[in-house]
Amino acid sequence: MDDEREQNDQTDWKGLREIDRAISENRLTSYSWKKVWADRWARAVILTAAFFLIGFVVFVIVQDVIL
Repeated sequence: MDDEREQNDQTDWKGLREIDRAISENRLTSYSWKKVWADRWARAVILTAAFFLIGFVVFVIVQDVIL
């Protein structure tokens, strides 16, 4: 019994336990966004991309109204 438990402990990857739970609870997308938002550089990329996208939409609307 102890040998079996030791073998399960060796194959139980702690880093993947939370991902496995997220998949089983069907919340992988929420988990992914929370992990990305927690990363400082990924958050900067998301905010920069959103800024440029909003700026482009405003530019197109303004150019459409003027012309």
